[in-house]
Amino acid sequence: MAIQWFPGHMTKARRQIEDKLKLIDVAIELLDSRLPLSSRNPMIDDILRDKPRLIILNKADLADPEITRKWLAYFKAQGHVAYPVDASTGTGVKDIPEQVKLLLKEKIDRQIARGMNPRAMRALIVGIPNVGKSTLINRMAGKSIAATGDRPGVTKGQQWIKTAGNLELLDTPGILWPKFEDQEVGYRLAVTGAIKEEILNVEDIGFYAVKYLVKDYGSRFQERFGIEKLPEDLENPDEIVAVMEAVGRKRGCLISGGRVDLEKASRALLHELRAGKLGRFTLETP
Repeated sequence: MAIQWFPGHMTKARRQIEDKLKLIDVAIELLDSRLPLSSRNPMIDDILRDKPRLIILNKADLADPEITRKWLAYFKAQGHVAYPVDASTGTGVKDIPEQVKLLLKEKIDRQIARGMNPRAMRALIVGIPNVGKSTLINRMAGKSIAATGDRPGVTKGQQWIKTAGNLELLDTPGILWPKFEDQEVGYRLAVTGAIKEEILNVEDIGFYAVKYLVKDYGSRFQERFGIEKLPEDLENPDEIVAVMEAVGRKRGCLISGGRVDLEKASRALLHELRAGKLGRFTLETP
């Protein structure tokens, strides 16, 4: 299944970001800790060009901590400053202004050497939909300023927001790229909810999640849904359907004749996975 999503407001968002580049000192690139590369917009490198960048791995509380450590090492090897946060609870968020200050140290030192009083640092927050930008901004500002929601595409405009640590943030709408060259990327984004479900075949996404969970977190998945036997051949669609049917029966997703409503079962599985009820997981490794 080809997964595409590039609404008109995202094209507008790219132009707005490019127009604001001259006003900012640093970019804060927000990624999902559960899929750091798949949640990284490849257009951002072209858009931001040579601007200093701080990479934030958000939703770290939902990600596999061991794999997150590997991702931090990966980004460090790429020459980037990156660290995990949990915007929902605030863990790690208070350190962001200091990290920005370190990135801008040379610029700030030059201003002081010239007898200037350094102005507030200005940062642009960028990321794909539903990665937690508005939640992070509200946490940094200490109040609800940016609109939040559990669906992609909530933020539609731009606004400057003052936060602690002499830092001002420019919020932007989340932007996806026009085409996923690797369909695996599309599926991973769909599993975490970064793509609107209205445009997806939910069963396909549910089956993809089953294959992934059986392969990497089989015992946990088995215990959660009381599945007696996991499939041995993940490429056999009949075995994957059988597992989803077991999930559906466990969650009461039945229709006439005692058959399982696979779409409803898929939605139930994805809801529990996204809510962390199957534990911490990561969909890709460096």
